[in-house]
Amino acid sequence: MMRRFEHARILMYSHDTFGLGHLRRCRTIAHSLVEDFRGLNVLIISGAQIAGAFDYRARVDFVKIPSVIKLRNGEYTSLERHIDLQETLEMRRSIIRSTAETFQPDIFIVDKEPMGLRGEVEDTLAYLKTRGTTLVLGLREVLDAPHLLDAEWTRRDTMRKIGLFYDTIWVYGPPDFYDPLTGLDVPPAVRAKMNFVGFLQRSLSHEEEAPGHRPEGDYILVTTGGGGDGAELIHDVIHAYQQDPTLTHKALIMLGPYMPAKKRQRLVAKGATIPYIEIREFDNRMEELIAGAKGVVAMGGYNTYCEILSFDKPALIVPRTVPREEQLIRAQRASELGLIDMLMPEEAENSQRFAAALKALPNRPPPSKSRPDLRLEGLANISGIVQNWLGEQPLSHLSVVEG
Repeated sequence: MMRRFEHARILMYSHDTFGLGHLRRCRTIAHSLVEDFRGLNVLIISGAQIAGAFDYRARVDFVKIPSVIKLRNGEYTSLERHIDLQETLEMRRSIIRSTAETFQPDIFIVDKEPMGLRGEVEDTLAYLKTRGTTLVLGLREVLDAPHLLDAEWTRRDTMRKIGLFYDTIWVYGPPDFYDPLTGLDVPPAVRAKMNFVGFLQRSLSHEEEAPGHRPEGDYILVTTGGGGDGAELIHDVIHAYQQDPTLTHKALIMLGPYMPAKKRQRLVAKGATIPYIEIREFDNRMEELIAGAKGVVAMGGYNTYCEILSFDKPALIVPRTVPREEQLIRAQRASELGLIDMLMPEEAENSQRFAAALKALPNRPPPSKSRPDLRLEGLANISGIVQNWLGEQPLSHLSVVEG
């Protein structure tokens, strides 16, 4: 039975300094919640440069904060180079706090960065805690290599602050896949707050797909997510096609909106010489493209991985290994379980080896063959948790109507 929560509000924060993963995860959760609860409103605070390029369902909206870019060396810079980084961070911090004060959420969900970029949500967390907002930290199932994460969190006193502010921690994966806090000294009080909700299942849009959106006939999909660090993978795919004339699978290559312009132009020119390759820059409905593919080649970020599992697609993963090891850890674990095939970046540089892997991809058994018991229950579990919380809310503006 559908429940209707009149005027219930959820605020989400997505720092978005590199790629599209955080915004896409927040958007997936938001869309699922408003579909399950017909009076709920969700507002996403996002630093994604192209947040407005995506479609949002009714009762889901976003507030754009000034964009900050994470460089490959791990440092940050303002997207608008003429604005000082500290000035940009102060603007972001002020907008986040003002949005929370005006929106007055019942639940505040922070994606991945417990205190936000450079601590920008800490002040907002302290404010919302005083007014009884339920504070949620949402973590993907793999954050980074334990020694890197431990050093970062120790320097920022993150673990203590998680225990101080947050009511619960949602881990977007099952407990038998990977524990994001593996190797860290986790206080029992923080460990007790962890709830492994499961992977977030993806589904096709209810809207009619535009003609020509998917290529005609069979194709493999090559995607690098946001594309900011994906040029090497695309280059290696194209090079494999150039070096092996027997590689004739049609390939749809998505460059990603954050790929630097010069690299994008070189790859488009390079791919134009191969009749089996089609190159596109960006698509805001990747689910349809993955669902139609015979196989997926990717770096293996969280969202792409969930889509591979949701649509049960054979996959070949070439993970990023620096500056974070998140994709490498996820790919190694998924390979151990037989869910995907994996090549290290240096292996993909060998065009003969990469071509052989690409040719074999469409005939690889899908993930369900090795793990028929694998279920993606994250969205359903989150809805169940939210229903329990909102049903118990004593706030005067909130009423619950069965229907």
